[in-house]
Amino acid sequence: MNAHRTSAFLILSLLASFTGTVLINAADDYKLGPDSIVQDGVPRGQVTKHSWSGKIFPGTVRDYWVYVPAQYDATKPACVMVFQDGGSYVSTNGQFRTTVVFDNLIHRKEMPVTLGIFINPGEVPSAQPGQKGRSNRSFEYDSLGDQYARFLIEEFLPEISKQYSLTKDPNGRAIGGISSGGICAWTVAWERPNEFRKVLSHVGSFTNIRGGHVYPALIRKGAKQPIRVFLQDGAGDLDNLHGNWPLSNQEMAASLKFAKYDYKFEFGDGGHNGKHGGAILPDSLRWLWRDYAP
Repeated sequence: MNAHRTSAFLILSLLASFTGTVLINAADDYKLGPDSIVQDGVPRGQVTKHSWSGKIFPGTVRDYWVYVPAQYDATKPACVMVFQDGGSYVSTNGQFRTTVVFDNLIHRKEMPVTLGIFINPGEVPSAQPGQKGRSNRSFEYDSLGDQYARFLIEEFLPEISKQYSLTKDPNGRAIGGISSGGICAWTVAWERPNEFRKVLSHVGSFTNIRGGHVYPALIRKGAKQPIRVFLQDGAGDLDNLHGNWPLSNQEMAASLKFAKYDYKFEFGDGGHNGKHGGAILPDSLRWLWRDYAP
């Protein structure tokens, strides 16, 4: 009997080992679909690059890009979607390929005519030539409160509006980001739901980098905000001194469900990157913009 038990144990151990290897090899194996690829016959929007230095984050400079869809009509206010860590989202050969997805979805009227605003975090230039500047990313993105929201609403978007016609309808304004940019997107909508009511978070850092771990409790106990939110994360995300990213995103989703928010949570096997979020970006945007009527 002991021999049979030992044999069975060895077989189960081998199976578990083999299964674990398969799962490890399959993790993060996300592929881009046709909506993320340039399609014949689809009008392409234009992207321009700019630089910004303002007052709300004094001493910082940042790059930003503006995507204007081919269907944009200056006589009709367009929707707007802001992305933190804009450089990673605006690339047409990266993980997100956001402007290509915008082209395809706007062409098929699966999302409204939307200007994309892609903003990098601020950087404090070096005082010495040849040295690297200091990133202001964590302070801007991970901090709670309304400072980044004020930067967008009081300072940045008014300048963009001088050149482009943007809607003032908060349901026509969306904001997204990855990692700390994801929690930043939520913070902006949470602080100013009268300005932004759609949120897209990829592997969001709802952890204790600068106090963001409190959001699930705030959502449960606070007044429900008119926010629609799409969360994405994976079982292979970070686990460090700031917290556990998979658990924090699951707790966010549970709190949103408890408080009866309009939310969707896609939980995969990926790590702290944009592979999964990029693969499902078209579906994420379709879900966020569903039923929108200007």
